[in-house]
This record gives sequence, structure tokens and C-alpha cells, in this order.
Amino acid sequence: MYSQERSIMSIAAQADTSRNTVKKYLASFKESGFTFEEVNALNDKELEDFFGKSKEYPPNNRMQSMLRCFPQVDKELKRTGVNRHILWEAYYKEFPEGYQYSQFCFYYNQWKARVNPVMHMDHKAGDKLYVDFAGQKLSITDKETGEIIAVEVFVAILGASQLTYAEAVLSQQKEDFIAACENTLHYIGGVPEAIVPDNLKAAVTKSSRYEPTLNETFADFADHYGTTILPARAYRPRDKALVEGAVKIIYTRIYAPLRKTIYHSLTDLNVAIREALEVHNSRLLQGRNYSRRLQFEEVEREALVSLPVLRYELKKQFHATVMKNGHVCLGPDKHYYSVPFRFIGRKIKLLYSSSSVEAFYHYERIAMHKRIKSSHTYTTDKDHMASTHQFVTEWTPEKFLSWAASIHEDVRLYILKILERKQHPEQAYKSCVGILSFSRKAGNERLTIACRRALGYGIYNYKTIQSILENKMDNYEDSLFADELPMPNHDNIRGEDYYK
Repeated sequence: MYSQERSIMSIAAQADTSRNTVKKYLASFKESGFTFEEVNALNDKELEDFFGKSKEYPPNNRMQSMLRCFPQVDKELKRTGVNRHILWEAYYKEFPEGYQYSQFCFYYNQWKARVNPVMHMDHKAGDKLYVDFAGQKLSITDKETGEIIAVEVFVAILGASQLTYAEAVLSQQKEDFIAACENTLHYIGGVPEAIVPDNLKAAVTKSSRYEPTLNETFADFADHYGTTILPARAYRPRDKALVEGAVKIIYTRIYAPLRKTIYHSLTDLNVAIREALEVHNSRLLQGRNYSRRLQFEEVEREALVSLPVLRYELKKQFHATVMKNGHVCLGPDKHYYSVPFRFIGRKIKLLYSSSSVEAFYHYERIAMHKRIKSSHTYTTDKDHMASTHQFVTEWTPEKFLSWAASIHEDVRLYILKILERKQHPEQAYKSCVGILSFSRKAGNERLTIACRRALGYGIYNYKTIQSILENKMDNYEDSLFADELPMPNHDNIRGEDYYK
């Protein structure tokens, strides 16, 4: 441009540099005595030697002092409530001869673009966790068959500190995906305000620009940990540029070292990944004097929400209709659980985990039970049953004996005889209820005498007590009763002479 007789100001504007820099290079060119054609024929190395770096103006102390502050400024900006003006005031207080606010921001933007050109947005501490699966897979080898099994690699990165987590899983199904997300939260020791996944089926059932439909299980996982799901827009990689960049770095720092070794189990592979991951997180960031791990400990850990006491239990769904007995069958186990009797005939949803079963009707939880996997058996909550049914379920031998003893010992002995003579106690329950109910109709005293007489006869059933009370045989004296009790005349009764 100088050989074309362009002005110094025009050259400076075209080259996007200062006039003093243009003057410096032109002065070196004039002093050399070379023509433009001779200088233009030099290669880059010869040009560097020709003009010489030593001839450049060294940066002044004011600039150097400010550049040394920028790594700390960048770290502090991730804290909630901190802005550039506050940090400039702290800088200017320490360096009164330093740059004014506008120049401070201008040089900071230049420095940030140079040391971290990928980041295009500011991330607040504890705000977002970006998650995704790597495009390339790792593999494990079956020890017995030698079969090579491809495995997925889950990657997560915190927005502010860029602390990274990686784990190998068998698939991208929601069980593996949610388990990997949970392991990430326990690795970082807290919960961010939001998790940003890609639009994979394990996270998003139906993608939408404005209101995507979340996978119900993944949403339940987020509720358990008290966080929010913010799916990235479909086909918008910039929404999750941070995790995309983390995947590329992991290819170099984790994949490359691991490919040299054969792993026979997912556990062994994840141990190796964790070791390489710690090296990666502890490495200094480019152009800065701190690592991802240091930045996380100083800035982001305290901004995370505490983990809940219990881990999340993955729940599955099952739909069923409540039977007439007030129970609903969980198909996979073929076990029956009670629900309130007013829902008989209704179709409800069961959410079950490894330890619990919850019943929902119109989004309202109506019952909760401990999961029992024995088939064709019942789990019943007394409060779920109608009042008449509750009484029946409380029938036990001990209950009837206690009820009879409260009337009289003779009544208790008679009930005991009835229970002992049945092959199964439940066969005698209705007889017991009928006999004991005579205490309300005839009174405790008459029932006691009736049971005493029946014990003497050695006949143990409901009809014997009923006959004694209806015929008022409990009023007879024992001696008279023994003498006056006639032998019935019937063809089927042989009589005492038959046995002589």
C-alpha cells in the first residue's frame, strides 16, 4: 500500500492497526535500502528476521498490570451479583494510574476472545449443567468369548467452572441416562439450578421450539433433586456449545490414552475414565493460572444446592383396573395391592420402584405400599377397606378367644373347642361370630350357661348354642335336665339295647 502511495492513515485503517505501528514498519523498510519487490519476495521467517521482534515497542507496565488481573476478573464475574464495573473499581483502586472503565472493558473483551474463543455466553455459578452423549463410542471385550461390545460415553460439564464428568454406559436408554446424570450430581457434590440435555428420547418425549414434552421419568428425577430441565433446541448445537467442546477435548484426553488398553468390564473402563478425567480437570486452562477443578472449588461449589439424603429410585409405570375386592394387580409381579374402596372399577396408574408401589388416579396419589414380589398374594391396608370388610380382615383366633374371655371362661373354652376341631381356623370364624353375637341378644349370663351345658354334651357348633337359648334350656337345673332329657324316637337311632 505504501508503494501505491497510500497515506499512513489509510494504511493504518486498512490494516486495522495504529499509525505508530505503520510508521515503525515503514521506517525499518526505508532504512534497509531494499525495494518493495525484494521485500515482497521474502518468506514469513525472513520477514520476521528482517523487521525483528526486538524493534516492536514493548508493552508498557500499565498494560501488563491489567492483563495480569484478567484471569481473576473472569473468575469473579461468574459469581452472582458481580459485574465488570465492581471489578474495575477494585482494579483502579489497586492501580490508580490504570485504564478507565471503557478501555478496561475493551481490553478485557480482546483478552477473553483470545484465551477462550469458544465461549459465546456468560455462565453464572451453579446455574446450568450441560449433558450429552459423545458421538464416538468406547468398547469392552468379553473375557470368555472375546466379543467386542460398544458402549456409550456420557459427558457433562458445568457452565461456570467447566468442571467435566464422563462415564461409560451400556446404552442411551433412560435407565442408563438417568443413572449417569445422578452420578454426575454426586461427583460434583451438589445440584445446579438447571440441567440442559440434548433432545434424546430419554430426556424429551416430543421436541418443540417453545414447550418440549419431557420424559415423565426424567422429570420425576429432576423433581427429586429439586432442579429444572431446559432442553436444548433441536438442531441448535450452539445451545450446548460448551458440552460439544467438552466432547472434543475428551476425545483427545480420555479416548486416546484408553484405546491402548483392553477392558473386560464396564467397571474397569469407568475406573480408567475417572483417572484420566481427574488429570483433565486438574490441568490449567489455556491462558489462565487456574484449572477447572480450582475454579469449581473457589467459585461454583458453594453455589450448588445440597444433595437430597436419598438417591433417586427409578420408577416404572403400569396401568390397571381396581377389582371388586378393592385391590389392583401389579402385572410384572402378579401381586395385589389395596386402594381405597371408593376407586373400585376405576383405571389407575401404578408407579413402582425396587422398594415401593404408588397408585395414582387423576394425578392424585391414592395409595402407597412397600413393594413385595411374591406372586398371587395380597398386601392390604385396613384403612382402604369398607367398614364391614375391615371387620372381616381382623378375624383371628386370638381375637375370638379374647372376645369370649371378656364374657366368661366357659365361653372361651367353648370357642377354643370350636377352633380346635376345624382343619383351618377360618372355617370356624363364622360360627364364632354367631355364638359370640348371642351376648347382645340373650346376655352374657345366658350365653355362659349355654356354653357350659354344651361343653357337658361334648357338642361344639353354632346350632347347639342356638337350640339351647331358643328352647330356654339354659334355665333348667342340671339334675332335672339330665333326668328329663328324653331320647328322641327315630328310625336312624338304634338305642341302648342294640349294643348289649
